[in-house]
Amino acid sequence: MSIDTTSQAVTARQSKAFLGGAGLVIDELTGSRVTGHIELGPEHHTPWGIVHGGVYCTVIEGTASLGASAAVQDRDMFAVGLTNTTHFLRPLTSGTVTVDAVALNQGRTQQLWRVDITDDTGRLIAHGEVRLQNVDAAGPNGETPS
Repeated sequence: MSIDTTSQAVTARQSKAFLGGAGLVIDELTGSRVTGHIELGPEHHTPWGIVHGGVYCTVIEGTASLGASAAVQDRDMFAVGLTNTTHFLRPLTSGTVTVDAVALNQGRTQQLWRVDITDDTGRLIAHGEVRLQNVDAAGPNGETPS
């Protein structure tokens, strides 16, 4: 795993619970790119036996949020998703998928990330774009999110 030192706090805290529950393993995390993989199986299925689209939506927004937050962490900020547009291109029942999230634009107040999910043969399974807002880590009354 390759994680730059400015992103370690983001990885340790945020990636474990929710994204870990989806089965995502982070392989690389920087402020401009996040990669990972998931071993898909029956725990990800709809009642009809294919991987639920919510798994892909979760991973797309989650990896974009981790990378975007790593990008603004040194400014005492984190990023929250405003828009997640996910396209489902192929159904799967099992196998390893690779997640590749890349920053397309990183501004002072907002960011745009592209996330591709591919199967073990390189076929595109799902594609998403996430627009995120950079927000102060301390809220209006000085509190920090838990």
